[in-house]
Amino acid sequence: MPSTERESINFKLPKSLTAELRKAAKERKTTATELVIQGLHHILGDVPGVEASVEVRLAQLEEEFFRFKESIGSSTNSQQKARLTSVEAKLEELTNRLARFEGALMQLRSSVNAGRTGSRGSSRRYSPYQYNSQPPQLEPLDEEKLAMRLSTNVSTLQDRRSTMGKEEFEKWCSERDPSKRKWRYSSDGLYHPIK
Repeated sequence: MPSTERESINFKLPKSLTAELRKAAKERKTTATELVIQGLHHILGDVPGVEASVEVRLAQLEEEFFRFKESIGSSTNSQQKARLTSVEAKLEELTNRLARFEGALMQLRSSVNAGRTGSRGSSRRYSPYQYNSQPPQLEPLDEEKLAMRLSTNVSTLQDRRSTMGKEEFEKWCSERDPSKRKWRYSSDGLYHPIK
């Protein structure tokens, strides 16, 4: 760093301030003059023709950091929380809609499959009344699909299953299920709907 030309100026400072200045300079392993320059940089900001020392630049960076930290903790943070809450609510709503859509799609698929197997020997035409004879049945789901249907994630589903009793878990599932269906974990590793 190129040296800056210096000029000597005499100031009369209170003795207690001079003592503290020297003490601070000793603690920071610098000179009292450098501390005064840092203070002037702090008050005056950047002055053309004067290059700030490393200590001054570090002090400025620290000050900017603390201002940034305070701004994060102020009202901006509440605005960010409000945005995040809004996004989470919209995401949950979309997840619920997707789960309902998936449930309806699975019911429709079951109905179509039941209709096809019931009419193998007969004509290929389907009667709308044959679907009313037996309601469509939900198929067993793996953890990922059930978690999606219940608007949660796999780890929460596993945690609930391991910490709750069987009936309590089934009730928790029915409270989250779009069709209010209870689900039971079976030894085949799938979750089966309970009638």
